Amino acid sequence: MTRDYSDYPALSNLYLEDSYVLDIIERPAEVVFVLEAVLTPEHPRYRAPGAREQHCYVRGNLFFVKVSRIEWLERSFRKYKDASGSEDLGNVDVLTNTDAVYYMEGDWGKVRIWSNDDPQFEFSEKP
Repeated sequence: MTRDYSDYPALSNLYLEDSYVLDIIERPAEVVFVLEAVLTPEHPRYRAPGAREQHCYVRGNLFFVKVSRIEWLERSFRKYKDASGSEDLGNVDVLTNTDAVYYMEGDWGKVRIWSNDDPQFEFSEKP
């Protein structure tokens, strides 16, 4: 059975399709996606978007732990610049899991991540 990222409690109030990937960090047994993440109105830390914002954005890390294998199917280091001059690697278009293999896809590439643990999201800024 394939599960979408919204099925995971730690990710259920995020909207990854409009979140921006700022960096991807690979460590032994861990993969971290540094995000400018979109919170949905159901998230306890949600706030109304600012005058020049489309969504409620927060800085945080989407991470996978106890990773036994990483397979990059495609990888791009191309950076995109927004109107304010900020750079990012694009969005997270897909995050699914089938039989403990996570599949992620975006402008930055396509990757499979093997882990038995659910992905987590951790804020990198204080409320």
